[in-house]
Amino acid sequence: MSTSKVYFTKDHEWIKVEGNVAYIGITDYAQKALGEIVYVELPEVDSEFSLGDVFSVVESVKAASDIFMPVDGKVVEVNEALSDEPEKINQDANNTWIMAVELENNIESYELMSESEYIAMYEKEA
Repeated sequence: MSTSKVYFTKDHEWIKVEGNVAYIGITDYAQKALGEIVYVELPEVDSEFSLGDVFSVVESVKAASDIFMPVDGKVVEVNEALSDEPEKINQDANNTWIMAVELENNIESYELMSESEYIAMYEKEA
């Protein structure tokens, strides 16, 4: 079994790192704020993104929200299931990834939060 570690961003994305591949999605807090998700724009495989780039848009019945790149990397896989079932994010946001990227840099070189740091941040926002 591979060991993986999950990190969080101030923009409510999560990133699960397995080796040099990172799976990226939005947090449960984000999906609750968005409401019923009706569309997820998926990036193209082999696209390259830098920290802070918009890599996806998640649309709900209430709003459309940009999803920001928490790392630098190249897209190696997208979650095609979201094309037909975007509501999967509402059902299990913390385990429903949008894309997987091959990391360009060591994960420790980014300003990411642990789960406890993320929870403390969003509790202040609430």
